[in-house]
Amino acid sequence: MRLLSGFLLTAVLAAAQDRLLIHGAWLVDGTGAPVTPGDVLVENHRISQVGPSITVPPGAAVIDASGKTLLPGLFDLHTHVGASPVNGAIPDWYKNLMAYSWSGVTTVVDLGAYPEQYEPVRRLLAAQPWSPHLLQAARFSSPGGHGLEGGRGDFHTQSVLTPREARAALRRILPYKPDVIKVFTDGWRYGTDVDMTSMDEATLIALVDEAHKNRLKVLTHTVTIDKGKIAARAGVDIVAHGMGDNVIDEEWLGLLRKHGTAYVPTLAVYEPRAGREASSLFLDTILDPLARELWRPSDAPVPPARKKRWEMLGENVRRARDGGIAIGAGTDAGMGGTFHGWALLHELELLASSGMTPLEALTSATGLSARLLGVDQERGSLRPGRAADLVLVDGKPFEDIHSIFRVARVWIGGVEVDRDALTRRIATPGPARLPAVPLPALLDDFERPDGRSRVDTLWLNATDPGHDHSRMTFERTERQPGDHVLTVLAEMSEKDAPHASVVLPLTRGAVLPADARSWRGLEFDLRGGGEMTLLVQTRGARPNQSPRAKLSSGPTWKRTRVAFDSLENTAGWSRDDLVALEFRLGRPAGQKCWFEIDNLALFQ
Repeated sequence: MRLLSGFLLTAVLAAAQDRLLIHGAWLVDGTGAPVTPGDVLVENHRISQVGPSITVPPGAAVIDASGKTLLPGLFDLHTHVGASPVNGAIPDWYKNLMAYSWSGVTTVVDLGAYPEQYEPVRRLLAAQPWSPHLLQAARFSSPGGHGLEGGRGDFHTQSVLTPREARAALRRILPYKPDVIKVFTDGWRYGTDVDMTSMDEATLIALVDEAHKNRLKVLTHTVTIDKGKIAARAGVDIVAHGMGDNVIDEEWLGLLRKHGTAYVPTLAVYEPRAGREASSLFLDTILDPLARELWRPSDAPVPPARKKRWEMLGENVRRARDGGIAIGAGTDAGMGGTFHGWALLHELELLASSGMTPLEALTSATGLSARLLGVDQERGSLRPGRAADLVLVDGKPFEDIHSIFRVARVWIGGVEVDRDALTRRIATPGPARLPAVPLPALLDDFERPDGRSRVDTLWLNATDPGHDHSRMTFERTERQPGDHVLTVLAEMSEKDAPHASVVLPLTRGAVLPADARSWRGLEFDLRGGGEMTLLVQTRGARPNQSPRAKLSSGPTWKRTRVAFDSLENTAGWSRDDLVALEFRLGRPAGQKCWFEIDNLALFQ
């Protein structure tokens, strides 16, 4: 943890400063109230007083904020923290969170996580005073629906077809303590690809009911008018995308008003030529060196269908606003050209150009979004008792929304974020260094009765991406009485170069890296129906460039050794940066295949 000592020192210094008075700022309080100049006093990490003129308490530090604007920390209700918005760059969730805090986005909803990641991410971030508040979602879709085509396996997104399956799946996820629920309820592919399935209304109603029984908010991927009506009738809390197939009608507005469903249009991800407007200052700060090197905004002409959809999205924000619908702020950050942190600030510009006033846009991203998540009694407004999540901006974004990019200072829980330190960390080549977990000799012998590996992780399935991806399954079976193995069966999809894999995360959720520097390589018992590939996934490898080795298998068991020094594609890799082992089958389209593995271990 010594690599994080600069941040910990910041926390110690901030803790020693019990009182802070921010004097003379324009106050955007998060409620939509008229903006007036005033003071905010922070004591013990919370706002204690707000007023036109507060007497300086003994020992308080004072910041002269005259001419600046103070507002609550911003919210982004729709992100994919583990994804890179730059094609070919190394995804780094830790640096992405730094970009949010640097940008003044202090509450982030991650709709791309999977359950095994929740606890280790929470534990790691709890010690980082710069970290935004992170809410992690459990994901649900219908068989053949959006969210299941990424090749990430069925544990990443729960596949449910009926109300009974929906309730059972949600109950299975509850022990992981998700913060919110995301449901893919709309299979429209914007007219650019074959549509996917959509969740039926009865199943969605059951899922929402079960979530609400457990005090969980439900956000849906919904992009068409008709599916938006279904979502509202089902009682979802937030429709988390813009309606893009047509302009919204009075029935849509009435249903959302009746059921209290909010609208988060995520304009930033739909904007044609996404990311072209990103300022060089922000790109130089929130993108690491490789991402900056690879980023190229598209100069391709905007297709007429996309241009028409973009115009409808803006019109629908105007109609929703005029129709009394609560509009929250979210971006789908992590998708191409939708940069973490920057996208939320740009979303405010887009909302303000689509019929909302600048103050309404700021309220959308503060107090209103806090209310939609049910955390408005904790943060989201400049009110006494609220956590001191604060953003100080040079200028008046409540009049000129573009000045929201002039973030000067940020506090999270009353602790000032060291933005200069974040800038230096983001600028360091490669992913952020995290404390590595030493690996034991035995990784898995498949004898734990709870089905977990010997490093306390769950094996996962993974396939080629796409609507028509390969199918595979795996199960712990008996090699002989009392001796278990992992049996893997796969059927290749009808495409070029299909594949299917089982993946062993080396730490819980593959959040922290694993340290294999004490070991020379891997060994295991293997049998199967031909060739396969072992991939050693590392945090520092670019997509599809993991170190690897070819394996051969036959019908009888064979003890196989793979030395780390013999791996291909190891340029720049580090043995204390491992995150998972992947055993991949590749066969011609439509072919079925299998293998079995046992006694997976490291050797010296």
